[in-house]
Amino acid sequence: MEPEARTAAAHPLSSDRLTAIRRTSALDTVRARISLAVDLGLLAPGERLPNVPDTARALGVGEITVRRAFGALEREGVVQRRPGRNGGTFIADRPRHHTVAETAAYREDSARVRRLIDERTVLEAGFGHLAALRVDDGTLADLDRAVAAMDDATTWAEFHAADRRFHTAVARGAGLPDACAMYERVTGELYRYFLPYSMDYLRRSNQEHKDIRAALAAHDAPLAARLLSAHAAELHRTMYMGLSDRAAMAEEPDRSARTSPELGA
Repeated sequence: MEPEARTAAAHPLSSDRLTAIRRTSALDTVRARISLAVDLGLLAPGERLPNVPDTARALGVGEITVRRAFGALEREGVVQRRPGRNGGTFIADRPRHHTVAETAAYREDSARVRRLIDERTVLEAGFGHLAALRVDDGTLADLDRAVAAMDDATTWAEFHAADRRFHTAVARGAGLPDACAMYERVTGELYRYFLPYSMDYLRRSNQEHKDIRAALAAHDAPLAARLLSAHAAELHRTMYMGLSDRAAMAEEPDRSARTSPELGA
């Protein structure tokens, strides 16, 4: 085996050449993420989407890409745009399901996503333990600002930005710059698969951030590590772990009608 091939085999997450998401255009990833969130019940009919700039920041694409994606999703019957002061882009009252073929990329990459979550879980636990031993007033203030921003968030894009600031503050509080770079790599890759969640679920999840902050302030390293590990591992249960099964379930009309999604609004 050639050296390059051995490296790629030993570190599968370092090679993105064959991942389905890498073969999908930025425009189609926006279409797929919003459509898939609708298919999985994460976004409800009539729910307002964030404005174009906020959506672009949350999904890591340009504003022009978001505008084009919203236009395509409207033509596909997933969203509807309303003019005026109270207008914007909303999930259609009766959205069409399974109209965006590119959602298959997310199911195809599900094993990769689970590996990324496992990496994040290990890093979060380690950062939580070390940050509890070293936490200072500056870090606690950063965490408080992020928690308050998540409480005040009105869209998943706003919440996502504040959530990212919270976890970055914990990682930096651990005092390991090289490990922070590793963490940014893992979360950067994982955020490529970020799907919009319902705001009700996100607001409830902010209590976990408050519990983590309290453990850090109390310098309770074992508790902080356990809470952060459980918080990261929750991604498996809430969406990514069951992505393939739930998407398949949604494609069976009779079964979908009998079973509600795990993350209802």
